[in-house]
Amino acid sequence: MCNLKEIQIVDATLRDGGLVNDFYFEDELVKALYRTNRLTGVDYMEFGYKASKKMFDPAQNGKWKYCDDEEIRKVTEAAKASWECGPDGEGKGGHGSDAAGNDWPKIAVMADVGRCDYQEDIRPKAESPIDMIRVATYLDTIPGAVEMIEDAATKGYEVSCNVMAISKSDEYDLKGSLETLAKTPASVLYVVDSYGALYPDHAKRVVDTYLEVAAKYGKKVGMHAHNNLQLAFSNTILAKKLGATWLDGTYDSMGRGAGNCAMELLLSYLEREGFEKYHVTPALPFLDDYMEKLKAKGIVWGYDLQYLLTGRLNQHPRAAIKFTKEGRRDHEAFYHEIREGNIGK
Repeated sequence: MCNLKEIQIVDATLRDGGLVNDFYFEDELVKALYRTNRLTGVDYMEFGYKASKKMFDPAQNGKWKYCDDEEIRKVTEAAKASWECGPDGEGKGGHGSDAAGNDWPKIAVMADVGRCDYQEDIRPKAESPIDMIRVATYLDTIPGAVEMIEDAATKGYEVSCNVMAISKSDEYDLKGSLETLAKTPASVLYVVDSYGALYPDHAKRVVDTYLEVAAKYGKKVGMHAHNNLQLAFSNTILAKKLGATWLDGTYDSMGRGAGNCAMELLLSYLEREGFEKYHVTPALPFLDDYMEKLKAKGIVWGYDLQYLLTGRLNQHPRAAIKFTKEGRRDHEAFYHEIREGNIGK
């Protein structure tokens, strides 16, 4: 069981949600989200990726694909200014008082192994508003992850390592890779259910493996879940009960494909469990004012049958995403196609 004070909640709405709308979030939404996270008690807000502009054309992506320091400063400073003044000069951004006395959430970004120019684009911490670098890796790119972790730590950042597609891992290979990562300066090792394929019994085995290695090296364990099987929330709570202390969520479950653990569910659960820092009610205006508008614009995410099917087969959701964009509803034919390997490669 985890100590109440050890829990850290990470909002991944901009980063995972950015995979849905190519990171085109208006500044007003980002500022509102930053203020909301202070009110709800969220500990870290992940602004997006530190992606390479040489690999990913800035003309094809919004700015949160790259998270330039200057852009982060611009929105966070504006959010803080509006917090102090409020729309009517009353303070607290017009969304009520911060009764818990919460601080502004720390700022995180994700850096994918092989997809970023981390040596150039991630400046020393003393020059950046970013607090944490979340290094994302697959098991077969662990050496690159080790280099990135060490680079970020040397520059003064907090560092986590998010091991993706964990449902595909062999237990022996996973344990060996975790041993390697645990010897780095990364303070948190993340279970990432990229395919949304973990049933609770499998999730328990994976989390237990992480916890065993983490305890040996004094590391923390995190959970980042996807909702293909509608288990993102329950698997996150399961991980917490087993001893994971870093928990990810996104508002309205916004994230690639079937989306993630809903932040409002997570906050409501923690509030019910006696975590006095966390509050779900202040999230409601943001959900009403911004997330509903994104959906009204035609941006689509969340559970649907096609995501159940890729999750059931432990497959990357790219085929289901394509199916969704094409407006298909022939789920039986789709299931046979992905089971036989005819699409989604």
